[in-house]
Amino acid sequence: MNLLRALATVSSMTLLSRILGYARDAIIARAFGAGMATDAFFVAFRLPNLLRRMFAEGAFSQAFVPILSEYKNKQTPRETRELVDCVATALGLALVAVTALGVALAPVIVYVSAPGFAADPAKFELTVNMLRVTFPYLFFISLVALAAGILNTHNRFAVPAFTPVMLNVSFIVGAAFFAPYFDPPVKVLAWAVFAGGALQLALQAPFLARIGLLPRWNLNLKHPGVGRILKLMLPALFGVSISQISLVINTIFASFLVTGSVSWLYYADRLMEFPAGMLGVALGTILLPTLSKYHADAKPEEYSRLLDWGLRLTLLLALPAAAALAVLAIPLIASLFHYGRFDADDAWMTRQALVAYSVGLVGMILVKILAPGFYARQNVVTPVKIGVFTLAATQLMNLAFVWPLKHAGLALAIGLGACLNAGLLYAKLRQHRIYDPQPGWVPFALKVFASVGAMAAALWFAMGPAGWWFGAHWTMRLPALGALVALGMLVYAACLALFGFRLRDFSRRGVE
Repeated sequence: MNLLRALATVSSMTLLSRILGYARDAIIARAFGAGMATDAFFVAFRLPNLLRRMFAEGAFSQAFVPILSEYKNKQTPRETRELVDCVATALGLALVAVTALGVALAPVIVYVSAPGFAADPAKFELTVNMLRVTFPYLFFISLVALAAGILNTHNRFAVPAFTPVMLNVSFIVGAAFFAPYFDPPVKVLAWAVFAGGALQLALQAPFLARIGLLPRWNLNLKHPGVGRILKLMLPALFGVSISQISLVINTIFASFLVTGSVSWLYYADRLMEFPAGMLGVALGTILLPTLSKYHADAKPEEYSRLLDWGLRLTLLLALPAAAALAVLAIPLIASLFHYGRFDADDAWMTRQALVAYSVGLVGMILVKILAPGFYARQNVVTPVKIGVFTLAATQLMNLAFVWPLKHAGLALAIGLGACLNAGLLYAKLRQHRIYDPQPGWVPFALKVFASVGAMAAALWFAMGPAGWWFGAHWTMRLPALGALVALGMLVYAACLALFGFRLRDFSRRGVE
């Protein structure tokens, strides 16, 4: 298996999902703007989405994939099948209980997560009603994460990467065609979340059946594999989800700021998630099964070389993405969201948050590479300790930044916290001699930084004044944005080529 090709496959599927995601956000911004209704929906959606990232795609996946990989490589197919059945049954029962509890306690959850909403009874009630519709999304998406872990362990990366497209399709269809049938119309977005979760699960089921691992009922909580996964999963909730916990706390802070603050952070976060998903999630997805295999086969040198490959690709791809987000903030926001009720003031406020987020983008992506370096070895203690420390430091930064910088201060604290998290993970990997850098890092980094500087300068001079982006018709803005993106890619690629970089230098074989 060619890991670079696998990365391209996952990234291309993620790109499709992100493009549809921007289409959905543009439709939402045009229809609902950034106000009370969208603040209520984004809180109602963020909570189950947060639990998805923390539990399903975070702690559960990081615990499940290494154990499943070990069973696949060392146990019989029958024993692997039994593990999948037992884990799926236990997970399904737990999800039913958690979902029922979440729906019943929706008012308490909203009050705790967005206490500022309590001052507006209508806003609070709308958020509670939508949370009761969106919370079952956790049930569907957690089972989707289980299916994705199974498929990724068997090197079936494309289907799990494509699956999020179904959620975006659900949003687009709901907002474009069914909003008038709801009162208030924003409730259609909550039902789109519910439908999108069900569609994602339905999409993956046939592919599990094709490899003979569609889960069957088998309630055996004493299965040793279930116990090991649970033991790894519980502490891993902190280790892999620090930024998500920080986002919830940010929502609490933002709920006390001016109306629109939650929405401005959401739109900025959506733009920041584009490279984070394309690079961080994609790299983490393909690295974890291979790292787990190298650990199971006792190949520490290959383990270290694979981490080095991932870190070089991260710097090569994430640094220009962060620079482009900061420089092109207004062209991006104006082209994608400045329609209908999303006005110029909303765009400037979103820009502040996006620039602040971009400071920490490389750190956010590095965490996706460095954390699997521990979890593939079934080591949860070290990242948990780092995670707890990072969470505390992030909240101290929130307190320091929120008053002078408002919502942008909350975004800056998230970014700097991610950089701190990545730095500490890197230091511990070196200290434990899990990772030893390959030769040539200094010239490599200098060439990348020089290329990024040239790209940023070209974009800055080419993008023109902000007023043009607000005044131009979308038929002019979108092609102009596309031209800027193409220019940035061309300048960056040309500089790398002049410095001697070649695509074949980053090709790497993985395990089957």
